Amino acid sequence: MPKVLIGDSLSPAAVGIFKARGIDTVIKTGLSKEELIKIIPEYDGLAVRSACKPDADVIAAATNLKVIGRAGIGVDNIDIKAATAKGVVVMNTPFGNAITTAEHAIAMMFAAARQIPAANTDTQAGKWPKSGYMGIELSFKTLGLIGAGNIGSRVAERAMGLKMKVVAYDPFLTEERALELGVEKVDLDTLLARADVITLHVPLTDQTRNILSRENLEKTKKGLILVNCARGGLVDEAAVAEMLESGHLAGAAFDVFAVEPAKENVLFGKKNFVATPHLGASTNEAQENVALQVAEQMSDYLLTGAVTNALNMASVTAEEAPRIRPFTVLAEKIGSFAGQISDFGYEEVVIEYEGEVAELNRKPITAALLAGLLRASRGDVNMVSAPAILQESGVKLTETKTESSPVYDSLIRIKVKTKATKNSPEGGWRTLAGALIAGKPRIVEVKGMALEGDFSPVTLYINNLDKPGFIGALGQMLGEAQVNIATFHLGRQASGGEAIALVGIDTMPPASVIEKLDALPQVRYAKVLTF
Repeated sequence: MPKVLIGDSLSPAAVGIFKARGIDTVIKTGLSKEELIKIIPEYDGLAVRSACKPDADVIAAATNLKVIGRAGIGVDNIDIKAATAKGVVVMNTPFGNAITTAEHAIAMMFAAARQIPAANTDTQAGKWPKSGYMGIELSFKTLGLIGAGNIGSRVAERAMGLKMKVVAYDPFLTEERALELGVEKVDLDTLLARADVITLHVPLTDQTRNILSRENLEKTKKGLILVNCARGGLVDEAAVAEMLESGHLAGAAFDVFAVEPAKENVLFGKKNFVATPHLGASTNEAQENVALQVAEQMSDYLLTGAVTNALNMASVTAEEAPRIRPFTVLAEKIGSFAGQISDFGYEEVVIEYEGEVAELNRKPITAALLAGLLRASRGDVNMVSAPAILQESGVKLTETKTESSPVYDSLIRIKVKTKATKNSPEGGWRTLAGALIAGKPRIVEVKGMALEGDFSPVTLYINNLDKPGFIGALGQMLGEAQVNIATFHLGRQASGGEAIALVGIDTMPPASVIEKLDALPQVRYAKVLTF
C-alpha cells in the first residue's frame, strides 16, 4: 500500500480522497527540515502547499519517494532539479486557483484605479474626503497582459467584459490562441508603450526575473496603473516606489513581494499603493479545489501510473495509462538491451515508432526507453530523470514515427551511435527493435537481422559468423559449466554471413565461459545481458 505524508494543511475532503483510494495517509504539519528529513524515507508521496519545503537535502533523504504534489500553482518551495535527478515526479494544480487569482487581479486593478483603500481609511476616520480622490475609469483603456496562460487568459476575459482593450506579451502565445482569446499579441516594448494598466501573470524564472526593471518601467505611459499578483521578483520595487512618488505611476497594487513574508518594504506607505499579503489564491473555493485535485493526481499516479500536471514528466491520462503501459515495458527492455551492448557510451540516439504505437502519447514511452538505456551505465535512473540526464550529457536525441509497420501492429526501434574507440575510430551504430506479440514484449530485430526472442532474465547475446559447429560448441560449453538453456533464438543475414544468437539461460554463467566463447573463431562478440 502506498504511503503519503501530508506536510501542510489540506482539507478533510482531500485527506478523505487518499484514504478512499486505499492510500495510507499521515498528516504532520509544521515539521522542521531536520524532522522532515528523518521521516521522509518512509513515504512514497509528499503533499504540500507552500510552508513545507522539500529542498535538495530532503529529496536526497527520500529513498522511497515517487511523487511530490503541490496544492497550488507555485512550486518555489520545491527543488524540482533535485527531484528530477532523483526520479521524483513533481505535480502542481495550475487550474484550481486560476479563477480566484484572476479575480484578485481585477479587484486590485479597481482598488488602485479608484484609490479605494485610502478613501476607505479617510472616510472611516470621519474626514469625508470626497474631493481628494479622483479616480480613473477603466472602460476603453488598454490592459497590458504580461503572461497569457491559465490565469492571464482569465484576466483578459474579465477585462474585455469591462470593455477594455487587451494587448498581451507572452513568448508562448500563438497567433491562433491570441485570436481565440480576443487579445492582440505584441512584443514587450510595444506593450510598455501602449498600456494604461499592466498586470503580470508569469512564473519567476531566469527569463522573467525583473522583467519590469527600472529601464522598462521608464518606457511606460505617465499615469500607468501596475498590478502584480504573480510572483515577487518580477518588478523593481524600488523603482516603483520612486515612480509612485513622482507621479509617473498613478497607482500600483501588489499581492506578492520579493521577500515574503513582507514585514517591511520600500513600497509600504507610498502614495496610492495597495498591498495584500499573497491572497491571490485565498478563497474557500480555490483552497478546496487545489487540495482535492492534488489528492486525486497523486493517488492516480501512485495507483495507476497516470501523470497529470507534472512539471518534470510527460502527462499520461488515466485512460491512456493502461494502453501505454505495455509499450513502456517493451521500451524499457529495448533501451536496456541497447545500453548493455553499447560498451563505450553513446553520442546519438534515434528512436523510431512504427504502426499503432506511433499514434499514442509517446513521451512516456520514450522516457521509459531512455531510462533503460541509461540505467546500464548510470545506475539509478527512471522515467522522470532519464530525459534530463540525456539532455545534460549532450547526447543528440531524434524521434521519428511511421503510421504503418511492414510486419507488426506496432514496432519500436532504437539506434545508438557509440563513441569512437581505438578499434573503431568512427564509432558504430547499434540497432535493435522490439514488438508486443500476444501482449508480451519480444525482441524482433538485432543489427537489421530479423528474429523473435524473449527478454529472458539472463540472456547470452552472441554476434557470430554463421559457420557449422558454432551451436554445438556453444551447447557443449554451457553444459560443461552446468548452465541450463531455457530459450534459443537465431537470426542471420545470409548463409555463412553475420548472425545473432540470443540464448536464455537459467543462471549467470562463469566468466570463463564468456572468455571461451570470445576465443571461438566464429564469435565476434559475446555478452551476458540481464532484464
